[in-house]
Amino acid sequence: MPLPHPERTRHDHDVVIVGGGHNGLTAAAYLARAGRRVLLLERDDHLGGAAVSAQAFDGVDARLSRYSYLVSLLPQRIIDDLGLDIRLVRRRFSSYTPDPRDPSRGLLVDADATPEASVAAFAKVDAEADAAAWGSFYADTARLAERLFPTLTEPLPTRDEARALVGDDRAWSEFVERPLGEVIDARFASDLVRGVVATDGLIGTFTELDDPSLDANRCFLYHVIGGGTGDWDVPVGGMGAVTGELARAAREAGAELVTGAEVLSVDPSGQVVYLHDGGEHVATATTVLSNVAPAVLDRLLDTASDAAAASERFAEALADSAIAPAVQSPFVPDLRVGLPPVVRERLRHLAEPEGAQVKVNLLLTRLPRLRDTSVAPETAFAGTFHINELESQLATAYRTAARGEVPSPLPCEIYCHTLSDPSILAPELVGAGWQTLTVFGLHAPHRLVERLGNDALRERLKAEVLASLNSVLAEPIEDVIATDAAGRPCIEVKTTLDLEHALAMPGGNIFHGPLSWPWAEPGAPLTTPAERWGVATRHPRVLLCGSGAVRGGAVSGIGGHNAAMAVLEASGA
Repeated sequence: MPLPHPERTRHDHDVVIVGGGHNGLTAAAYLARAGRRVLLLERDDHLGGAAVSAQAFDGVDARLSRYSYLVSLLPQRIIDDLGLDIRLVRRRFSSYTPDPRDPSRGLLVDADATPEASVAAFAKVDAEADAAAWGSFYADTARLAERLFPTLTEPLPTRDEARALVGDDRAWSEFVERPLGEVIDARFASDLVRGVVATDGLIGTFTELDDPSLDANRCFLYHVIGGGTGDWDVPVGGMGAVTGELARAAREAGAELVTGAEVLSVDPSGQVVYLHDGGEHVATATTVLSNVAPAVLDRLLDTASDAAAASERFAEALADSAIAPAVQSPFVPDLRVGLPPVVRERLRHLAEPEGAQVKVNLLLTRLPRLRDTSVAPETAFAGTFHINELESQLATAYRTAARGEVPSPLPCEIYCHTLSDPSILAPELVGAGWQTLTVFGLHAPHRLVERLGNDALRERLKAEVLASLNSVLAEPIEDVIATDAAGRPCIEVKTTLDLEHALAMPGGNIFHGPLSWPWAEPGAPLTTPAERWGVATRHPRVLLCGSGAVRGGAVSGIGGHNAAMAVLEASGA
């Protein structure tokens, strides 16, 4: 335990939450409503973490969902429990995918299409036989969603219990036990259709479809079970509206939400040291919930451990000396025997999570025209717009990035928020026909930063995103990009390192680390409430409440809900 610091202000609470993202706010709201004294600490000057709306372009009244942008895994149960006023818009068109080999044609997946119209849509890209396979495949994922999604806000089922819930040995084998690429290749013939299906297993995940690690399978599962349907909805008002409601619920319940509070260390005993308003503070609690990535929590715990060891060494030195030293060292030396600090730091980076995407926000004066004249831009961009995502292109892009090069063409997915919800734009921009585009580029792993440098990588990825867009458009995307007050194009590019700097996500990993299956594997301890809810760390008084928890990832609130349930169960509530 660190020695008392005379200049520290001390505060006592039942729960201290480190990080003010949506999961931390969810936990704060639940626990405060249950009568707990809750302190939430956020290093930034605003709450919300990655789920925020921001004016990205100077002098332009448009509040974009800067980082995360769609909602699928947020349970209605959390919305109802906390009384959240959140509106989500369901998109009629699932996706549009122009054929990279002939961009004058493309596959439009319309949720309202008749069976005949659906077959005709697939036939347009020479994939008529895949129309029936598509229906059968997504009927299987719908059953997975219906049976597994309700378990995400309950104590962890075991693997055997989850399999029994699914009740379909073939589907379990295909989606859980065999590499995702096998079922996709077995059930679909078209390279284009296979690619559209495969992308849900590659979002923010740098892997191959046939990798035996099954990383793609876990990513895919979370992308198809949200809400019990797998639909991805547009939040009215942007992502900031979601976290704004969570913050309101937490405050009204009595939680203390402090911004501009940089946490310096977390002690396993429940002590959190942080800076705020120029002073150093200590908050103590029965339980500490971590809404930061597990790798960040480890560093905070290491800091506390180093400080404790230094205090003990200092106390021992005082005990051995009759006279206190006149000058004390201004830093704590690293006395651990082993690797040099520079090598230890390098190994730490190699062991941390790796993100694998680039996020690009654009503001347009209008939607661009397509080479496929049979589909209106307002229809094509209304769902997920896939570009250069043939299965073969995804495989090539992975191999290119794995050897340290930027893929070209870059596989991209595009979303237009304003076609579903124009409220994020000022009325005059709506009237003028302006639109937003969000581009999510795949297979842009964090390792490219070290190879190219962040500034050079950012410019290269921007060029590749624009080139990928232009490959299927009838006019250059540059011709319809708006300009800000200084005349600069309204383009914002976020590399993995940009995410790490802005959001403290190690390696820019949007899931805070590798995704886990939403159940307990055989032999996993399920003795404590924290273990049963999938939020345990190696320290009983420190729990995970963010995306790094079991069943974490995406804007769901599930990590926060489950951590809160573990705290309440442990206290007998």
